[in-house]
Amino acid sequence: MTEDTPPVQPTVDHRKYKWELLGLLCLAFFFHQGDRAIFGVVATEIQADLHLGKTEIGLVGAILFWTIAVMTPIAGYLGDMLRKKAMVTGALLFWSSTTALTGLSSGFVSLAMLRSVATGGSESFYAPPAYALLARFHHRTRALAMSVHQAALYIGVMTSGLIGGFVAKQWGWRSVFYVYGGAGVLIGLVFVFRLKDERDFVERGDESQPAARPKWENPLWSLSLIFRTPTALLLATGFTAVVFVNNAYVVFAPAFLEEKFGLSEMYAGTYAMFFHHVAALVGVLIGGPLSDALARKVVGGRLRIQTITMFLGAMAIVFMSRGASVWAACAGMAVFGLFRGLYESNTHASLFEVVEPKYRSSAVGAMVMMAFLLGAVAPWLMGFLCDRGFSMSSVFAGYSLAYVIGGLSVGLGLLVFFKRDRIIEEPTL
Repeated sequence: MTEDTPPVQPTVDHRKYKWELLGLLCLAFFFHQGDRAIFGVVATEIQADLHLGKTEIGLVGAILFWTIAVMTPIAGYLGDMLRKKAMVTGALLFWSSTTALTGLSSGFVSLAMLRSVATGGSESFYAPPAYALLARFHHRTRALAMSVHQAALYIGVMTSGLIGGFVAKQWGWRSVFYVYGGAGVLIGLVFVFRLKDERDFVERGDESQPAARPKWENPLWSLSLIFRTPTALLLATGFTAVVFVNNAYVVFAPAFLEEKFGLSEMYAGTYAMFFHHVAALVGVLIGGPLSDALARKVVGGRLRIQTITMFLGAMAIVFMSRGASVWAACAGMAVFGLFRGLYESNTHASLFEVVEPKYRSSAVGAMVMMAFLLGAVAPWLMGFLCDRGFSMSSVFAGYSLAYVIGGLSVGLGLLVFFKRDRIIEEPTL
């Protein structure tokens, strides 16, 4: 059933399944982000084993993000046209398989093809249909559901430092990819039987609600909606700023602690991923209910939260980069993570306030494309600057300007365009 067909009336089965759906997607997102983060945890070991420089390590990350930028708009359009459960399940199985194969890499080319092109391309087909599914089954609890889903990201990245570091220490960096990839394939098999979308709840014998065929609209029209809606475009700019800094953080934060404080690979990976993401987890779990409550009382409440947290996040990034001790730097990582979590609890919920329901998957795809086309430069640029004598502390401090730009963009959308672009949506499920 497509977004522009008459909605199925809510049933007990719908209401029960929306929480199972959230649990399944959280499990998938855990591996989605854990698979991505383990590269940064073992980057130093990969660099030494395959005889690569920091620029090449950064380029592997950049190619990954560029691949995501190119493929996600396609995934977004297809997510509005095809069955979302098939796209999510297929993506999970494919990216898990290529993650496992990454452990066979023998040089830069094979590493980039398996890690960046194959894994990144398949991961791109997860987010647009997954967020559209959550939005369809959750209305009054939308930000809460998306916050819990986002929490799975933080847990996946946070535990990747501990799990990835331990596995790498015991059996080498290749085993980390085998473990994460194999586990993802097993989870994908569960999805084959348990994941559902809305049409699975249509009564089979009910001729009054025939299964509708999707209308294959012009993909350029669907994908350009975000660029024709000023508030959506400015929200995408804010998301781009977040992605820009996050991409560099995931790839180089462990190396930052190794370089500045001489920590071992295991401790650097654990500290960098744990402190930042456990605080982000707290932020996103607070931000979801807070956002839902504020949005019901104040027009543009979600955007208000995002604007404030972007500016505070910029200050936290500077504090992190200038920390004089390990614990000062980790405290900065935690504060930065808290504000990141508060912002990201609203990322998709804010966007969906100015985008028609039937174009949600396409809108997510277009937003991710914009964010990752620019955000992909961040790890390559950091590696490039570090190879030419700049310290990681200085580069991270400079990257705080991205958050300032993001805060100004969201604030402009709130003050000038939001009331005009806002879409009033009646709850269905």
